[in-house]
Amino acid sequence: MLLEQINSPEDLKKLSLGELNSLAVEIRTRLIEVVSRTGGHLASSLGAVELIIALHYCLNTPKDKIVFDVGHQTYAHKILTGRNNEFATLRQYQGLSGFPSKDESVYDPFTTGHSSNAVSLGLGLACARDLLPKEEQFKVACVIGDGSLSGGLCFEGLNNAGHLKKDILVVLNTNELSIAPNVGAISNYLNKIISLPVYNRFHDNLVNFLTTRVPRGSRLIKLMTKFEEGLKGLFVPGMLFEELGFRYFGPIDGHDLGALIHTLKNVINIKGPRILHVVTKKGKGCSFAEEDPVKFHGINCFDINTGEAIPKKSSPELKSYTEIFRDKIVELAHRDSRILAITAAMPEGTGLNKFRDTFPERFFDVGIAEAHAVCFAAGLAKQGFKPVVAVYSTFLQRAYDQIIQEVSLQGLPVIFAVDRAGIVGEDGVTHQGIFDIAYLKSVPNLTVMVPKDGREFTAMLEFAVSLNKPVAIRYPRANTSMVGDLPQSLSLGKAELIVEGRDFTIIALGSMVLAAQEAIALLNREGLSGSLINARFAAPLDIGLMKSVCAKTKLVFTIEEGIRDTGFGSAIAQELNKQVLRIGLPFEFIPHGQRELLLEKYGLTALGIADNIRQALKEK
Repeated sequence: MLLEQINSPEDLKKLSLGELNSLAVEIRTRLIEVVSRTGGHLASSLGAVELIIALHYCLNTPKDKIVFDVGHQTYAHKILTGRNNEFATLRQYQGLSGFPSKDESVYDPFTTGHSSNAVSLGLGLACARDLLPKEEQFKVACVIGDGSLSGGLCFEGLNNAGHLKKDILVVLNTNELSIAPNVGAISNYLNKIISLPVYNRFHDNLVNFLTTRVPRGSRLIKLMTKFEEGLKGLFVPGMLFEELGFRYFGPIDGHDLGALIHTLKNVINIKGPRILHVVTKKGKGCSFAEEDPVKFHGINCFDINTGEAIPKKSSPELKSYTEIFRDKIVELAHRDSRILAITAAMPEGTGLNKFRDTFPERFFDVGIAEAHAVCFAAGLAKQGFKPVVAVYSTFLQRAYDQIIQEVSLQGLPVIFAVDRAGIVGEDGVTHQGIFDIAYLKSVPNLTVMVPKDGREFTAMLEFAVSLNKPVAIRYPRANTSMVGDLPQSLSLGKAELIVEGRDFTIIALGSMVLAAQEAIALLNREGLSGSLINARFAAPLDIGLMKSVCAKTKLVFTIEEGIRDTGFGSAIAQELNKQVLRIGLPFEFIPHGQRELLLEKYGLTALGIADNIRQALKEK
């Protein structure tokens, strides 16, 4: 196999065009084989195979730099840069990351996993390069997608690069999909000329004339359609980027290696800011990924023959928090027409697809633009609506200033449904939702709730809608029980005392409450007795209850699925006049691996918590 001969991009340069095309087929086979077993970002990586081959064929990497926006399309890049033998470990603990990783390879200049940053990073490299001696000069290529263009940061980078006139190549890979179908003014702009009324009147009249008055008119119509597509591709995006100071080339077929290599060789040697526009098909070469690229954007393990997901083992009474949110928010919206839903290009991932289908006029997908989503929600709330912004914890970080300035400072009733909070697992360092407790609890006016299980989660959603103030509810990427009674009516900032004991007190938050209960049961068998408080709120805190319970025991422990320093435990320690032993995630970036494995590694299981408490009591 050709793939076995490729140990670095230099080996590509020994292959003929025909062999490169055969190599692309082998790479796709390898991608599908591995991702079917590990899960991962399949559709986007399949679509970028020829583009990545061409870039490494034409550039002198790793001296020349390729900066990938987001990085979920880089599996072929990993395979071609000496990581094929390890590729079967993709997204596994201590295996290859699912995204570019600076610690993994010299071919990855940055660790990336969020959108719209490649142009800014690449421009920084280009400006630094121009300050180096001539023999240290290199070329910079930034690979962005049409989804990247919905993020304002990308345009800030493009605007600055065009102004500085630096030698930088931006490859715009458009496939009409980022995660969900792209939305917004830029996506529309790329199609603007064809939709102009004056153009369409001319178009319809011409079609009618050719059909009724001209022999072989149907052939002319086909030629006109091809011209129309060329006009759309050449002039509309070209005008936009030329105005930003870039020379525009394309669009070209992103799966035609001959055209890609020929064009790249020419464009690479042109000076100044350049845009090369390539058009690819997401899921290319895999029928079920082509047919459903949204599903196969990020997919769990699946049957390689049918594309059907292989279900994870779970108890029938368990549901994911995302599923619970999906159903509950629709139920609440049926009752209250003021509830609106907002997503940043993640309707399926956040569970808002059901809301979208049920209330299309009350659903807003703003594209990959979290800061805008939060500002937009504030405007809706100002007019008496109750917007719910559903977003992954790691992506909400991108809107921190807007949470403070536009929502909390104004006291507006925006509800943040913070999904994937805590350890998310295989997506790794760029996606672990470990900072939200620390950065949300410090914002005045913002109520932060964390449910212990599915029943409490539904109660918190109802409570949030009734509060008429800014609220965030964080919940993990996990399954939870819906069995049992609904909790008693919630009160703002009031915790729940689950059990009282004499030796120690645990103040647990969210997903750690059940683990703490199990830890207490283990310690009870050894004659140790503990109190357990379900905090329910990371802000405000029920300090009165906590002080009264903690006064009766020797030691106090806090447990959270978040960063230990500056997090929930730190806030408790500041308030209690007593030593607090904090159990949580260390002050570091958490690597990729199965969620259950990582929880065990960091002592956030019943056994780990019991061991921690037992040791502390011995040392007391």
